[in-house]
Amino acid sequence: MTTIGVAIPVPDPYGSLLREKRADFGDPMAETVPSHVTLIPPTEVADHELDTVCRSLERASATMPPFPMRLRGTGTFRPVSPVVFVAVSQGISYTEMLAKCVRNALDSPEPKFPFHPHVTVAHNLDDPSLDRAYDELSGFECQFTVTEFALYHHQDVSGWVPQRAFPLGQ
Repeated sequence: MTTIGVAIPVPDPYGSLLREKRADFGDPMAETVPSHVTLIPPTEVADHELDTVCRSLERASATMPPFPMRLRGTGTFRPVSPVVFVAVSQGISYTEMLAKCVRNALDSPEPKFPFHPHVTVAHNLDDPSLDRAYDELSGFECQFTVTEFALYHHQDVSGWVPQRAFPLGQ
């Protein structure tokens, strides 16, 4: 079995900056989790099904055109979950449609919680660290065009490693 995830990578320089900030807040996951907007959370797949997964993701990527995304400001899932994130403020509907296409392509179950596109910048930290992340990135803003999403595999030492990109609209 391989644990996969499907996500929109946050391009550099923004992705690297958010990852550096995550490390600065004390989140050890900064080392193993690239900055991203999750489309499919960690899911176990039989190794012999990985080719089928890739073909399904190719079909899903062809259904959506590239779209603009803006990340702006912070939010939190507290008290339900100790997470601070940078909010997706433009491109929400496209991201929701893309996530649904990918879920349908992979026959994945509906998420436990309502889908809320975001970029995690602090997770499972103490309240002062979460407050600091929330405050320090409250003025963060960037904009880019989403042209692809990626399939990630989880590896014990390296963490989430991108395996393949799927261009939108092709």
